Amino acid sequence: MSTISVQGSSITIEKKNEDDYVSLTDMAKFKNPESTGLVISHWLSTRFAIEFLGIWEQINNPNFNVTEFSNIRFNAGSNGYVLSAKQWIERTNAIGIISSVGRYGGTYAHKDIAFEFGSWLSPEFKYYLIKEYQRLKDDEQKQLGWSAKRELAKINYRIHTDAIKQNLIPQELTPAQKSFVYADEADLLNVAMFGMTAKEWREQKPELKGNIRDYASINQLICLSNMENLNAVFINDKLSQSERLEKLNRIAIQQMKVLENIEERKLLSEDNK
Repeated sequence: MSTISVQGSSITIEKKNEDDYVSLTDMAKFKNPESTGLVISHWLSTRFAIEFLGIWEQINNPNFNVTEFSNIRFNAGSNGYVLSAKQWIERTNAIGIISSVGRYGGTYAHKDIAFEFGSWLSPEFKYYLIKEYQRLKDDEQKQLGWSAKRELAKINYRIHTDAIKQNLIPQELTPAQKSFVYADEADLLNVAMFGMTAKEWREQKPELKGNIRDYASINQLICLSNMENLNAVFINDKLSQSERLEKLNRIAIQQMKVLENIEERKLLSEDNK
């Protein structure tokens, strides 16, 4: 569930069957906060709304009741004709609009339909609805990219720890000693990148949950992924830990400068558009 703000109205968006459904109930509060169901019914009773809904359902819903839709379309727009969301769904087997009762209930519609409802409410409201929805999607894509890089760092760390196991941990070590070596190697990368160990970070930031890498930037995660692979190579080459720390720190500085320069050039390019 996500929420966007459109002209002072908080609009809920839920994922249903892999599609985004927008709360028409929340949108209707823009016109009448006390009678949202009535606002939706008034819109559904217009011929414009019924024509659009019919087209959408026939394209996306193989079980759409076309016969009943024709009856509704015939009456739509006539004086005194009122159609509720529940009636529309039950009579036509519609899937573009979903209605439920209860504390967390309400009427939701596929984003295509919600945008049309926004047009009926106000062209300005529709404009800002689309802008805020797109901003939400852009933010989700950025978060997805960050999560993907975080997972890449975890995968590369597994490669890194496998190299430790094969090259630095003799069989005679106890499990506790093995664990200490793993932690030491993890902190090797932390010191090379962040200038501190995981324990030092926790002591400096006791109010934060998670670990130091959970608060890394995308560029830092990219650099960490590269460093994990390189450390595995250095371990295989039998370099001492002090040698590896020095090399990795130099690499971190160099790569972060390159990545930050790329980011800066990108921002300058966007500003000049």
